[in-house]
Amino acid sequence: MKTLKKIIPSYAVIPIIMSLVVNMITYFGTRIFTTKLHHYNINCFIDDMIPFTTFMIWIYVLSYVIWVVGFIAIGRENKKVCYEVLFGEQIAKLMCLVIFVAFPTTLIRPEFDVNTLSEWMTNLIYTLDSPDNLFPSIHCLESWVCFRGAMRCKKVGKVYKVIMLILALLVFASTVMVKQHVFVDIIGAILVVEIGLALAKRLNIYKKLDKSYSE
Repeated sequence: MKTLKKIIPSYAVIPIIMSLVVNMITYFGTRIFTTKLHHYNINCFIDDMIPFTTFMIWIYVLSYVIWVVGFIAIGRENKKVCYEVLFGEQIAKLMCLVIFVAFPTTLIRPEFDVNTLSEWMTNLIYTLDSPDNLFPSIHCLESWVCFRGAMRCKKVGKVYKVIMLILALLVFASTVMVKQHVFVDIIGAILVVEIGLALAKRLNIYKKLDKSYSE
């Protein structure tokens, strides 16, 4: 427990847990309502130009590690950054929840032979993750939050911020190159994050939550 407190400050525990809960409800809970609904394919000409590259599945999977590191860095910065960024992330995720139900999307995945490790991993992801709840992309949303959060952190250096930007862009690329998402899903993710962060700041989330948690 003491080791955990050294990694994640006590004030950051509730926001991080809430982010995980909202993620579960948004991504998995909405399927209760959308499974039988018509799903739209919003593939565009840009997607037709993007090559199917199974090697990029490793970036796609690595993103989970990126998020852990990114959320810890945001949580360790200070209460203001932690509350505003993580609750901004939750606002963005709730926007996704509404969109997932109101405008369900899907795509047609390519067929391929499984001969390499990258192809095996891609096939595994395809098996575990159904092609729905795509717009906006949660993968891209979380990666952009980690970058935007890093830009507000003073305890991390410039190198970390650049690395988080590069990793976010690589995750963006991986989602469309392994055909888990389409290009518009990336744009949607960036938009909901920016709106979520702006609302969290506009609504003075930090002062409201700091007062609530202090009582």
